[in-house]
Amino acid sequence: MAGRALLILAAVLLLCAAECRLVHAWKRSYVVYLGAHPYGREATTEDHARATESHHELLASVVGSKQAARDAIFYSYTKNINGFAAYLEEEVATQMAKHPDVLTVMPSKMMKLHTTRSWGFMDMERGGQVLPDSIWKHGKFGQNVIIASLDSGVWPESNSFNDEGMAPVPKRWKGSCTDTAKYGVPCNKKLIGAKYFNKDMLLSHPAVVDRNWTRDTEGHGTHTLSTAAGRFVPRASLFGYANGTAKGGAPRARVAVYKVCWTGECATADVIAGFEAAVHDGADVITVSFGVDAPLADASSYFHEAVTLGSLHATIHGVAVVCSGGNAGPFEDTVVNSAPWVTTVAASTVDRDFPDQLTLGNNATMRGISLEASDLHSNKLFPLINGSSAALPNCTVNLATNCATGCLDPAKVKGKIVVCVRGGDVPRVMMGMTVLNAGGVGMILANGEMDGNDIQADPHVLPATMITYTEAVSLYNYMSSTPEPAANISPSKTELGVKNSPSIAAFSAHGPSGTLPYVLKPDVAAPGVDILAAFTEYVSPTEVAADKRRSEYAIMSGTSMACPHVSGVMGLLKAAHPNWSPAMMRSAVMTTARTQDNTGAPMREMDGKEATPFAYGSGNVHPNRAVDPGLVYDITPNGYFTFLCSLGFSTKDLSRLSSGKFTCPAKPPPMEDLNYPSIAVPALRHRMTIKRRLKNVGRPGTYRASWRAPFGVNMTVDPTVLIFEKAGEEKEFKVKVASEKDKLGRGYVFGKLVWSDGTHYVRSPIVVNALD
Repeated sequence: MAGRALLILAAVLLLCAAECRLVHAWKRSYVVYLGAHPYGREATTEDHARATESHHELLASVVGSKQAARDAIFYSYTKNINGFAAYLEEEVATQMAKHPDVLTVMPSKMMKLHTTRSWGFMDMERGGQVLPDSIWKHGKFGQNVIIASLDSGVWPESNSFNDEGMAPVPKRWKGSCTDTAKYGVPCNKKLIGAKYFNKDMLLSHPAVVDRNWTRDTEGHGTHTLSTAAGRFVPRASLFGYANGTAKGGAPRARVAVYKVCWTGECATADVIAGFEAAVHDGADVITVSFGVDAPLADASSYFHEAVTLGSLHATIHGVAVVCSGGNAGPFEDTVVNSAPWVTTVAASTVDRDFPDQLTLGNNATMRGISLEASDLHSNKLFPLINGSSAALPNCTVNLATNCATGCLDPAKVKGKIVVCVRGGDVPRVMMGMTVLNAGGVGMILANGEMDGNDIQADPHVLPATMITYTEAVSLYNYMSSTPEPAANISPSKTELGVKNSPSIAAFSAHGPSGTLPYVLKPDVAAPGVDILAAFTEYVSPTEVAADKRRSEYAIMSGTSMACPHVSGVMGLLKAAHPNWSPAMMRSAVMTTARTQDNTGAPMREMDGKEATPFAYGSGNVHPNRAVDPGLVYDITPNGYFTFLCSLGFSTKDLSRLSSGKFTCPAKPPPMEDLNYPSIAVPALRHRMTIKRRLKNVGRPGTYRASWRAPFGVNMTVDPTVLIFEKAGEEKEFKVKVASEKDKLGRGYVFGKLVWSDGTHYVRSPIVVNALD
């Protein structure tokens, strides 16, 4: 009995030890954020080494030894961000959060690329006409500007990154190309930096990291970088579509890439490491086309989000950060990357389309779109069949309706055009691949009711067209009216001059920002639908493994694609006005934006309704005007610090963030008083006075105010005239709003304020929610 008891005891102890090890092994990545360093950009390697040692000592005070701390820390942020990333147990992270020297401890989270690609995740404007050629064709103009991209890497062989005729790299640049892998990314005088950061991803999701390099294997990073600053490339197209001269927003600017995203996802600690490196290396503009899935719960969680934190430190160091607003539209309160120190971009359409024609057996025609030019022989009609009517026994009707992989019966599909319904988890291009593999000759991709009239052109692998829900209903009616429905799909073409452009993309995320309703987001809209730009040749433009086609350029959509358009404009402004702050550049972009389409009508949503500032912010970007805005709204780092005080952060917090150089005022001003180019009042009770300050960046002049008050709100401006006698002079004014008692309860209402000297028009949208 004693021997048996000992065996049972030994087994229990072994089980306990295993369980204990399992519990002990449950770790995850955390970022321990301490604020800012006491030194600046000119710190020595010794300063950085001392910072690293202090991080080891801090963690050792909790884990028990310096060696354990060294083993746990995988990033030590020593340049412009003070903190470290470590692989820790939750209990240790909780203890660290209580340490008096720690501002916050954030668990690592995954962020996603803001693309709406037809083949999984997922985004240059039509013909590249986003910026005036006359500005950029002056030889070396703009070559001192450096635009950095935090993304999924670069395809360096693209002609968009050719360095022919470029001057030597600016001496201030500290970056480099660090790839040591075979087929790694080399530097030249255009592409002057390439680094990768994947330590967090390797700990969190190691399977998604293909290898240690900065080469782009999915296309997103190459596309966004070339949109921001790709060089002039004639005869660029995707399989002949959108043929023209491709160029980025700032085609003569230098570019650098920081690969922080892997297979569509980006981990917190890697993103912060990318921000720190880009700022330290000398970037002027950072473009960020990814973000969290949903808005932060509230502003108190600001320092728990990598883009918000990294962009704040970039802004403090004079680096402009431009972010995509997300693709969760058209619903309100979906915009992300909404911190007031970043420029948040919505997506709009361009005046270019790729139409084709669907002809039915009753001679009725429908307009669709596609990027597939194969001809079904224009004189012949092919039998039509719904995917749901061709389901294999092992597939549900719903899966067959969406033409899911392996769900269509070849005996029923062969030689026919198959109607597939958009939706489910099946990428649109994969639907076509399923039809092709089953022997189908073509595909009609029909919108469901929820998709409405939002259709997108895809590079399908067979003759195909995409139609609206309205057209889909007509198609179904025809198919049910005849025992032998038939159709033909014409080759699509590139159509220019499309009317009622731009409009807001259906996927583009909308405000108000639930995280921070005191700041109107998004800030501005830019082209983000069917955008042609450089692409990786590692995969097909569809990213479908069976698709062996390759193209140096691809057409994509998403706020991912809208964002780098504005990043390029920021590069232009930095070249034209080297001493402007990031806030001044953002103001110039916002106050000169347009809210009309190419017919002179107000911009609209994809469903035809008039768009509001929650869709486009200040309007659609207008680069020519932004170079000479007349007046700007500037915000210094101390202005952002004061805003954080108003949000509830303490003097102790701000002291860490500012290296002890800032103290919160005894009575912080209202958050609505942040000197932003737009005005948002999320909870008006009776009346309120909002303060703003304008800086003259042009000639001396007299500016007069005009305005349109939001419905149900009385509005006045004081003074109504501002006289500027020299450049750099600043003037303050007040906007007073008061609710009309009998017009309450309508939710947000919209107005605008314009300051003009007869030449410049400095526009600001105004949004008010009158509660009582």
